Amino acid sequence: LCNCSSVGSIECNRTTGQCRCLAGYTGPHCHSCARGFFPEQGSQQCRPCGCSPTGATSDQCDHSGKCQCKVGVTDLKCDQCSEGYYRFNETTCEPCQCNNHSQTCDNSTGTCLDCHENTEGKHCELCKEGFYRSTHPAHGCQHCPCSIVASTGTCHIQPGETVPRCDRCRPGYTGLNCNQCDKGYYNSDSICVRCKCNGNVDPALSPSVCQPDSGECIGCLYHTTGFHCELCEEGYSRDPVGTNCTKKEATLGPEPTELTTSAPNDTKATSFSTAVLNSTLSPTTLQTVFPVSSSDNSTSALADVSWTQFNIIILTVIIIVVVLLMGFVGAVYMYREYQNRKLNAPFWTIELKEDNISFSSYHDSIPNADVSGLLEDDGNEVAPNGQLTLTTPMHNYKA
Repeated sequence: LCNCSSVGSIECNRTTGQCRCLAGYTGPHCHSCARGFFPEQGSQQCRPCGCSPTGATSDQCDHSGKCQCKVGVTDLKCDQCSEGYYRFNETTCEPCQCNNHSQTCDNSTGTCLDCHENTEGKHCELCKEGFYRSTHPAHGCQHCPCSIVASTGTCHIQPGETVPRCDRCRPGYTGLNCNQCDKGYYNSDSICVRCKCNGNVDPALSPSVCQPDSGECIGCLYHTTGFHCELCEEGYSRDPVGTNCTKKEATLGPEPTELTTSAPNDTKATSFSTAVLNSTLSPTTLQTVFPVSSSDNSTSALADVSWTQFNIIILTVIIIVVVLLMGFVGAVYMYREYQNRKLNAPFWTIELKEDNISFSSYHDSIPNADVSGLLEDDGNEVAPNGQLTLTTPMHNYKA
């Protein structure tokens, strides 16, 4: 009897007793799977392995159907690249080129994924922003010694150098690591602040402009002084605009002398005490009031009165006018008070004649004035209208 497999055979040769097997089956009775096939679990059928001729070492697979893959190839049929490999081609998968900073890359393009140790780039060949590649290979990418306050935060190493330098410093900072204040700036709590000298320092003469540690201005010009060149030197004062320092006008000496001027047709001389002039006028003012002829200058030039002296003169005139006005008002007020008191005072006039006695009063505003004491006669009476009635045994007088 042939005893052929009903699943894997086609027929049986009655003469030889050999079974004729289907594709994928082998053996005398077609009970086994041929090379490149594996038995399907749960059934007696043989399935093809389907191993990739490029990624598998052979066309044979195990009982689970898994093929034997080459290095860098994976998956059930060996048709995909393993981790750390890319570009599945006709030969094999190529290893990822990540400079030992990553273990994975894109299966198709080979771009490295998840670069480590502060690196970036397609092959992890670059340092991240804010890092630089050390000259020592084992150190990799190191953090730049550049503050983001004083610089852009990036740096590099120049050819032939071993220490990094910042790419670009912000305004006011300088140095390899942008950790120093530039000219015209000073250090204020680790921050470079511009010098404040009110424009009275020339950088060409004083390049640093101010002290780098304190900010005190160096070389104040235009007769200025002070920490920030904000004051005027001794002997100088601010002009009316308040921008420049001008020299103060000189005053006459303290010794009092007399200055006399005379006209050609006038024999009288006018004298002025210099003690008074010293308090109000300067020599230039005196020249303005009293022109002095000079042999060197044929034309008389009026000297300008300084603003300070001019203001003092104006203020003095205003005070004098105010005092005069106040005195005038006070005099008028006292005069009017005097007149009112004179008019309001009770004033009686008694006129004695041979045959009668008459009274007259200038006090018309006091109708009930008491005049009973003017005469000792008890018969005198005062009328409500202010008239005085004199009664005698023979006559009756009214005033």
